[in-house]
Amino acid sequence: MLAFFVITLIDNPLIIKLMTHITFYKYQGTGNDFVMIDNRSQAISRDNLSLIRQLCDRRFGIGADGLIMIENHPEADFEMVYFNADGSMSMCGNGARCAVMFARQLKIIENTTVFIAIDGRHSAFIKDGLVHLLMGKPGPVITRDTDRFVDTGSPHHIRFVKNLQEYDVVTLGRKIRYGVPYLQEGTNVNFVEDSGGEFSVRTYERGVEDETYSCGTGVTAVALALSSEKAYPSPIKIKTRGGQLQVSFEEKNGQFDNVYLIGPAKFVFEGIINPEIL
Repeated sequence: MLAFFVITLIDNPLIIKLMTHITFYKYQGTGNDFVMIDNRSQAISRDNLSLIRQLCDRRFGIGADGLIMIENHPEADFEMVYFNADGSMSMCGNGARCAVMFARQLKIIENTTVFIAIDGRHSAFIKDGLVHLLMGKPGPVITRDTDRFVDTGSPHHIRFVKNLQEYDVVTLGRKIRYGVPYLQEGTNVNFVEDSGGEFSVRTYERGVEDETYSCGTGVTAVALALSSEKAYPSPIKIKTRGGQLQVSFEEKNGQFDNVYLIGPAKFVFEGIINPEIL
């Protein structure tokens, strides 16, 4: 948060007007993009959902799939406070990887970290330009008719399809997102194509209420479902619209542990926005 003094002359007297601006940073992880804010001074309230939604608006704000505030935490290097574009809160794998890179840019960390997210404690490290994020303990792979469901910090419905690029992800994703058994609480929806061991996924994200270029918790859920269904070994590489991610894990008797989401997190630009214009 920066404060600027703007000096103006009105009828000759000198008037000093204080204007408050928000300094923000833009990051993307395989096309999943985020507004990042250093909120260690607690300048922005978590309850200011109107501001958060407006900052994420692609026509009247900065534009992003979500907003991340980096805050202090007494038991970790930092806390990642994540909001979807609609102001709801959840865990975001790609957002967490971007938060790690942002924390390094802020000189909070170097190449390793322990931080707090909405689903608990995470560790991560940066190696060869990729962020290796240790995910939380996932839930079991649940069979729902011919589909699958896995909670990887956020809930994910998984459907295996053919001709993925021609799939109506938004219409069908929205139908499943609000359908039984999810209803109003909802779920994220992933459509997956297996082309002889090469995997692609497209995701309809709850909270964004649209298809996104990538979803880290979704890719993680898909990898675990693939391992459970067809015994594909770790690591599993998965192509999203925004690029490739990989998931490594340990599996024993259908239980998964040491699950890592691995991929790039890129700084795009920084800027200053006056919230009074929103």
